[in-house]
Amino acid sequence: MFEKLSQIKIKGDGIIWMVFFFLCIISVLEVYSASSSLTYKGGHFWAPVVYHATLLVVGVGFMILTMNIKCKYFKLVTPFALIISLLMLLAVLVVGHTTNGAQRWISFFGIQFQPSELAKGAVVLATAQILSAMQTVDGASRMAFKYILWISTPILVLIGMENLSTAALLFLTVFLMMFIGRVPRVQLGKTLGVLALLGMFGFAMIWLVGDENDTATATDDRTAMTETVAAPPQEKGIVGKVYDKFFHRASTWKARIVKFFDTSEVRPEDIDLDKDAQTAHANIAIVSSNIVGKGPGNSVERDFLSQAFSDFIYAIIIEEMGIWGAAGVCLLYIILLFRTGTIANRCANAFPALLIMGVALLLVTQAMFNMAVAVGLAPVTGQPLPLISKGGTSTIVNCVYMGIILSVSYTAKRKDEASVKKISTAKSMAS
Repeated sequence: MFEKLSQIKIKGDGIIWMVFFFLCIISVLEVYSASSSLTYKGGHFWAPVVYHATLLVVGVGFMILTMNIKCKYFKLVTPFALIISLLMLLAVLVVGHTTNGAQRWISFFGIQFQPSELAKGAVVLATAQILSAMQTVDGASRMAFKYILWISTPILVLIGMENLSTAALLFLTVFLMMFIGRVPRVQLGKTLGVLALLGMFGFAMIWLVGDENDTATATDDRTAMTETVAAPPQEKGIVGKVYDKFFHRASTWKARIVKFFDTSEVRPEDIDLDKDAQTAHANIAIVSSNIVGKGPGNSVERDFLSQAFSDFIYAIIIEEMGIWGAAGVCLLYIILLFRTGTIANRCANAFPALLIMGVALLLVTQAMFNMAVAVGLAPVTGQPLPLISKGGTSTIVNCVYMGIILSVSYTAKRKDEASVKKISTAKSMAS
């Protein structure tokens, strides 16, 4: 029996499989430990971790299915993914569910999910396809930049209206893909200049219309993942409607910026746990780890962090596993990025290489940003830790992303194979 098991070959890159396996193990352990608030509310001790493990199993199924699709067929999905993403993002603005002050979810046959998760993959697919199709000897054609801009801008705007951090991370991914895809540096430089101007304008608008003292939006204590009860409808003019659509989260954004840049020393007794519960308890969790950690399952702050199982799970990882455990988690994402780069470098064609680099950048930039928020290096946002945080749509979609990387590592034509084929063709023609 052991001889038969030893003969089984795992499809895809072994190191990617190893990283995915360790992330899943950490995910199950930490979600089980960090879901005490959900256990208390639901009254079922095993329910949160069983639900999460079930989603992981479903995600693994989708990952294996994606892994067995040849990478060249991913091109066929691109137009459908873009159209569906745009329709869903527009639907969110009309019939979306509001949770924690943000309208990001829609329901489909009783299943609630975020269309932005699908939209991110669609933009990466389109960007990879455009860059690969328009490569020249001197790099990507100048038209490639314009096509990418036309396709990605509407999706970025629609996502940014409700989830600014997700839109920013997606833009960063697209920008890095264009840099890797050899888009002319002049165009990239102009993009950064225009982005800086738009950023200053947006910052000014947030500062003008936002109110960091608005207790309804300024709090970072995301205590309940339940639908917000809407206020009775009131008649509003055009200006009011525009404000509701584009700047209704301005107070939240301004409050987070003010808190992040506030360097004044605050006494422990002066901390307002109604407003600053997430950051305060995350800091307590990190400090109380005493470098070596309290051990798996021994977290105390999980009972006070409302998003301990999601946005702030990295703080719980530090509290339980210490600095070395936190560094190990960070190292897994770095290994994922560098191993993906190695796989991309040996691809004979540009499309699979750019595709998996875009997917890896999506996962790793989000992971790094989540960890930065948890340790206080970035303003508080709603970004979960990919493949570790408890989630619904994001868990399954991230598994599909891993399946894409494994598919390319298994099915994409390699440079050595392409060179051997050219040599054999030349020999046959010569004979």
